[in-house]
Amino acid sequence: MSSGQRRVDVEVESKRPDETPDGKGHPNTCPGCGSHYRDDELKQALRVCPQCGHHFRVGARERIEQLVDTGSFVENDADLRSADPLQFFDLRPYAERLVEAEMETGLGDAIVCGAGDIEGRTCDLAIMDFGFMGGSMGSVVGEKFVRSCERAAESGGTLVSVSASGGARMQEGILALMQLPKTICAIEDLHESRGSMISVLTHPTTGGVLASFASLGDVVLAEPGALMSFAGPRVVSQTTREKLPDDFGRAESNYRYGHLDAIVPRSELRATVAQLLGLFEHP
Repeated sequence: MSSGQRRVDVEVESKRPDETPDGKGHPNTCPGCGSHYRDDELKQALRVCPQCGHHFRVGARERIEQLVDTGSFVENDADLRSADPLQFFDLRPYAERLVEAEMETGLGDAIVCGAGDIEGRTCDLAIMDFGFMGGSMGSVVGEKFVRSCERAAESGGTLVSVSASGGARMQEGILALMQLPKTICAIEDLHESRGSMISVLTHPTTGGVLASFASLGDVVLAEPGALMSFAGPRVVSQTTREKLPDDFGRAESNYRYGHLDAIVPRSELRATVAQLLGLFEHP
């Protein structure tokens, strides 16, 4: 490398679910205040720190339990699995990573779709899970989301989307990137059929997911402190060589700039979504 050239560190943000600042602490230790909780304590508190209000990450199954009326959720397309058309191999084969992610999470891919009731109001749901390969969007995530849009369009109802993603799945290359226009077109079809979408952004919602369907809800909500940025703050700072504000890319900053309709604490999310479902009901 010549003396006139400078090396730029383009290392991507970590996709591993680290709740503590250094990524090495116990997952039930609050990174905001250091309080430690048992699993049952956190679950009872909706995985929100009672001391400082930090919102821990929530998996797709637990999110459904928090939002949907007991016993009303019916899952769709649970049998879909990602293929490996590129025979992708980095440190390990992509197929091996998929199997490992399914064993760790119990999910077929990074999204769970279905239909259920929220305070008695029926809707379709598309709930992402960051624990499955960083919530990355591949061909199966895009396909399941599109099918959810189609079901909502057929009924003229509302799709509730909850996003948690590091972006497009690099192991699927252009097939993953094509999910961006594919999901956008599905939302256009949903709107043309008089259907609607409520989008809930949780920590983190970044990359291609933020740049596609996650930002296109008729109403866009976010949980407090959620990171919503195309690239993570560390990457942006290294690329621009500028010091960023402490709240760069966070829900509060996005709300100030008009990118969100509201920031809703998790304890109020179910009631808020139910109220919006009532407003979107056709006479």
